[in-house]
Amino acid sequence: MYKVIFHNNEQVYEVFCQRVSGAEFSYGFVELSDFVFESSHELVVDPTEERLKEEFADVESMSVPMHAIIRVEKVKKRGQSVIRDGRAGEKVTALPIDKPRSKR
Repeated sequence: MYKVIFHNNEQVYEVFCQRVSGAEFSYGFVELSDFVFESSHELVVDPTEERLKEEFADVESMSVPMHAIIRVEKVKKRGQSVIRDGRAGEKVTALPIDKPRSKR
């Protein structure tokens, strides 16, 4: 299994997949396939992981430009898939967070 970290629309995605290879159709791309997400029967649901699961639900393989790849790691077990802000590095939460209302 591989952990792949790459830039995507001013965000940094960290995903897990079974296959990483050179893209067949073009030089300069890395092909990711067989994405791995937590199972739906987990007790605690991470909204960011759910967002990634929905985004890649129908994706058989994806080609990412080499210059967008930050890192590829071969790992023994799957960790948490996350989306981070490209500048701040903080985890992006998929659900809207309401600010506390001020008392007047």
